Order: sequence, then C-alpha cells, then structure tokens
Amino acid sequence: MRTAPTILHLDMDAFYASAEQAAKPSLRGKAVVVGGLGPRGVVATASYEARRFGVHSAMPMGQARRLAPNAAYLVPRFSFYRQISDQVMRLLRELSPLVEPLSLDEAFVDLEAGGVAADEAAARAVGERLRADILRVTGLSGSVGLAVSKMLAKIASEQAKPDGLLLISPGTERELLAPMTVRTLPGVGPATGDHLRRAGITTVGELAEAGEDELVRLLGKAHGGSLYAMALARDERPVVAERDTKSVSVEDTYDVDIHDRVRVRMEVARLADRCVQRLRDAGHSGRTIVLKVRRFDFSTLTRSETLRGPTDDPGVVREAAARLLESVDTTGGVRLLGVGVSGLADYTQEDLFAQAQAQADAEAEAEAGVGGGVAGTGAEGVVGAEAGVRADVGAQGGAGLGTGEAGGGEALDGDGRGEAAGGGEAGGEGASGDGASGDAAGGAESASLAERRWSAGHDVRHAVHGAGWVQGSGLGRVTVRFETPGSAPGRVRTFRTDDPELEASDPLPLVASGPGEGGRAAVEVGAAEDAVGTWEPGVAGAPEVSGAP
Repeated sequence: MRTAPTILHLDMDAFYASAEQAAKPSLRGKAVVVGGLGPRGVVATASYEARRFGVHSAMPMGQARRLAPNAAYLVPRFSFYRQISDQVMRLLRELSPLVEPLSLDEAFVDLEAGGVAADEAAARAVGERLRADILRVTGLSGSVGLAVSKMLAKIASEQAKPDGLLLISPGTERELLAPMTVRTLPGVGPATGDHLRRAGITTVGELAEAGEDELVRLLGKAHGGSLYAMALARDERPVVAERDTKSVSVEDTYDVDIHDRVRVRMEVARLADRCVQRLRDAGHSGRTIVLKVRRFDFSTLTRSETLRGPTDDPGVVREAAARLLESVDTTGGVRLLGVGVSGLADYTQEDLFAQAQAQADAEAEAEAGVGGGVAGTGAEGVVGAEAGVRADVGAQGGAGLGTGEAGGGEALDGDGRGEAAGGGEAGGEGASGDGASGDAAGGAESASLAERRWSAGHDVRHAVHGAGWVQGSGLGRVTVRFETPGSAPGRVRTFRTDDPELEASDPLPLVASGPGEGGRAAVEVGAAEDAVGTWEPGVAGAPEVSGAP
C-alpha cells in the first residue's frame, strides 16, 4: 500500500443532465432526466433537482415520469457528451500518463506516476486545480476523491458529491469505512447485501469483525476473501492506462414486441452492420459471432458461432447472425435483439466462401429490386415490402430516432452512420427504381420532410429565428426553444414538422473561447446524434418534454 494519497478518482456530477442544463439556460435549476423516452426506456442520468423526487439512474422511465411529471425528459446525445469527455480526459492526461477511464465521466489517475504529487498537501492542491480547470474548460463540475488505493479514492469522490473534494488521510481508512453500509464496497450488490444482512452483517465494520473464515463460508473463497480485504481497506489494484477490449456489441430494445419473423431478420441484419462498423472503428476483427434475443416473457437466449478465422466483413457477420437466428423460436414476440463479436484480433482471415455467398445474395436482391419496385414511386421493392420497419429517420443526417412507418429511405443508426433500413414507398435517398420520374423525385423530397422526427433536447437551427433545441414534438408539430448556452432563457415557438426552414444543427460550445486562450476553453462538440442500444425516442404524437419551463 502507498503511504501518500496519490490515487485520484474523478466523477463528473450528473454528467449527461448537467451538460444538458449547461447547454439550455431555461433548464438550469430544473429537474432534468436523460434517457430512453419510449415505454421501455430507462433513466441514464437525472439532475440533482430530479433526484429530490426519487428519480435515479437505471430506473424505468415510466416510473420516473410518475415521480417527476413536470421534469424535462431528453434523449441522450452521446457524441456531444463524448466531446466534452475528451476535453476532461485531456486534462487528466496532463497530470499523469496513467489514466484509467471507466466511462465517459469517470476515471482514475495515478498522480505519483506523473510526478505531480508525492504527499498529502500536493495531492490536495492537484485535485483542487483539476476541478477549477474542468469548470473553466467545460463549464461543468466534477467531484474528486484522493486516497492510497482505487477503492478508497472512488468512495471518497462519492462522498464528496456534488462538486466537492475529499482526501482520505493514510491511517484513517478503517475508521472512515466502519460505519458505512456493506453496499458501499465494490462487488456488493442487492443479492450479496441481502445475504449478509440475513447473517447480521450490515456495515463494513461488522464485515471486518466477522473474519475471513466466516465470510468465505457465507460467500465462497474468492468473493469472501476479497470482501474481507476491502473491509480492512486493502486494495492493491494498480491504475491501468489501457484496457483490452474483449468484445464489441450492439443491441436494441423495442417499444412493441416484434412478432413478424421477416422483421426480426431485418433487425438482426441491421444490428450486424452496426456491430461491424464499431468493430472497424476500433481497429479490430473477431472470430466469434454472438446473437442475443430477449423474448416476450423476458427469457433471454444467446447463441454463438466461431468462425475459422477473425473477420470484419459485414456480409460474413450478417450470414452468421442469420444462421444463429434460425435456431431461436421467436413465435411469441421479441422485445430485444443484439449482435456481438468476441475473440478479437488485429488482423482478418477472411472467409472467402461466406463472402462469395454474401455477394451472390446481394446480386440476387438487386435483380429482384429492379423487377419488383412499385411503379412510379422510386422505391426498391425488396427492402420496401415490409411496412412499419423500424427506421431511424434523420433530418439531413440528424434529428433523431423514430419508430419507422412505410417510407423509410436513408436511415441513421445511433452513431450517425447511414443504413438501408427499409421503409416502403416513395422516400429513400438513393433508392430509385428504373422508372422513377422527376415528379416522383420531388414527391420523395416532400415525403422526407414530412417524415422527419425531432428528438427532445436535440439542437436545431431556424432560418429566421436562429439556434435552438427541440422541446417536444407530436401531432405534426415540433416545439423549439430558441436559446444558446450563453444567452438568457429563450422564447418558445411551434412549427410544422415539415417546415423547410427548420433543420438539425450541431451543438454550440458550452464555454466561449477567451482571447489568448487559443480556443482551449471552447467545447468543440460534434454533430448531434441519437442514442444507441436500448434507448428509444418517445411515441410519435406525444410530447417528449413534460412541463418544461
């Protein structure tokens, strides 16, 4: 164990919600909940104002709405949060080469390895300076814990929330831990906590008094032994700068169970393409393809297939996922689907047979599409046959996820990449039949405007009124509040969803660049993108922000 508190843990305060409040002056000081707005969505983050009503992370969104009906409910903007996170992580890497990110808003830092702190006073000074730098660069607050180990530093940052700093002096660790509940320790969840409670152990002090032998008897050798060590404040885990990625996966939860087998196959193919794109972005390939299916009764099935060699070919992954799906009974309905790749490598050993088969299938589909398109619509009959296919329709690459209706066209997944996601009649970018006329093309453009989906909280720009954000949408209307991070709370205006003067926009910097700072204080945020995975937008026709000011 170290003799100085030189391990730092940073945890940004209610990160997603705080970022939204910083970007939207009218929401500052108000209850804000960020997460999936569909009937099966969950809370990603709640502002401290919302937590007073009992709303917390991982809570079903329906329950959150009952507890805080007047809160503002927003769809996550992960690219926006990621850009802010990059700013914070750069500040951490200025302190030490050993930075271990745990998520977008949380990381460990080994100050001793960076040579910036060797004793208690220096460590406290570094922590205070870091908090000030984060506020200056991002306009957001973070809580800092300092201790001799990772476990204690994380506990300290949790105790310091919100917007605080706590340093645990060496030698005082057990005294601090003793009155805390056993759930404070990492690895103690609801089940383990209940098991210990039934044995009469509710605090960390009682855990230490029970002794290692008793804990091993109750929890097993590995778990019992590690909990006893943590109760004595022992934690030798080092800060690790790089973590090996073990798998890459994507999954979606659907607002309504999918019963149509054709639709299920199309969803699996779409998820496979998204998974491969992430795999390539990370510079990996993989050997094992995994399919996850959660059925109507909440039973979850996984199937896997290991290839002869690693691949990053979308055709190969699609074919493997489709084969795995054939072994799963989806008759009663499917509420969640996921596709993953594990057994990662840095090279590919292509399955030439699978590639040839995928190419043959693609050519067959193309031939069928030429002969099967709907006359005069400019749509491809093959992918357009299934009405109601879930299409993530965006406004010029942007406005948000939606529950698809007939007429999908070019779709965007949660990472902003285009996908052919089905959709039936006139409407698709790049989906023109051989007999499409100029009038059909014009009709497609009008249909595209009419089908735009505006996700609550996402940025827009109006040709007359300027920059703003979507406060809610439904029934063919979208309500926009026109304000910017540096302005006073703005006015609200309502437009038709197909208003040609309204378009999706990139988020604005949370903190303006100051003279001589070289733009360092500005948060350079990227394009507003929708949430991936299980979040889904609100049901079309219902406002997505309730009671927003």
